[in-house]
Amino acid sequence: MTTKTQHFAPPLPKERHGLKRAVRPRDAATLILHRRAAGGIEVLMGRRHEGHRFMPGNWVFPGGRLDRGDLYVPAQGLRAEVAALLGLAAPPRRVHGLAVAAVRETFEETGLMIGVADPRAARLSATGPFAAFRRAGLIPALDALDYAARAITPPYRSMRFHARFFIAPAQAAQGEARPSPELTEVAWVPLKDARKLDLPRITGVILDVIEKQLNGEDDRIPAFAQRHGKHVIDYDR
Repeated sequence: MTTKTQHFAPPLPKERHGLKRAVRPRDAATLILHRRAAGGIEVLMGRRHEGHRFMPGNWVFPGGRLDRGDLYVPAQGLRAEVAALLGLAAPPRRVHGLAVAAVRETFEETGLMIGVADPRAARLSATGPFAAFRRAGLIPALDALDYAARAITPPYRSMRFHARFFIAPAQAAQGEARPSPELTEVAWVPLKDARKLDLPRITGVILDVIEKQLNGEDDRIPAFAQRHGKHVIDYDR
């Protein structure tokens, strides 16, 4: 159950960026792959193309908006406890689609496949991002994902997202990470160095969240939003 709201930043300026009403957030999903190395925890990050309208040139985790097709992709299901937590803020079909979107976006942006061999791969589309999964005889392995956080872009931005942040161990992914038209650079970055990169504000916040989760210091699942001009945090667990 969502817990009591906490404020985590001073009130924001009351500006509407020229918009008369708030834009409705689009559902989105992000996947943070992590691994242990000699220097500590590393996470997979990429630098967004400078020509992008949204967060150009910033270092981010692979991710993007939910596509309608993601709702119906056959997949190895989420673990029950993960699906239940996500279900606090989304119906079951959308929960499934969000996890699929995280896997799809990771493949599109880095070439890494989070999948498991399954005869249902024959039901995947022969075109589009899951065609490679079909050829490999894989379906998305959603049971490899954990739920870490979610965040809603503040009102009166021209582009808004309700993003769910998933995490998974590096060994869940198959292949070698490579750049793409979305992410012009891709790298495994030590957490201690990640904060020095050119990051969106929320990415820096999420780095703090997952570091505590992976080190066993805090297992809460925060939900970041803005209400009445103030940044706030609720908790899905």
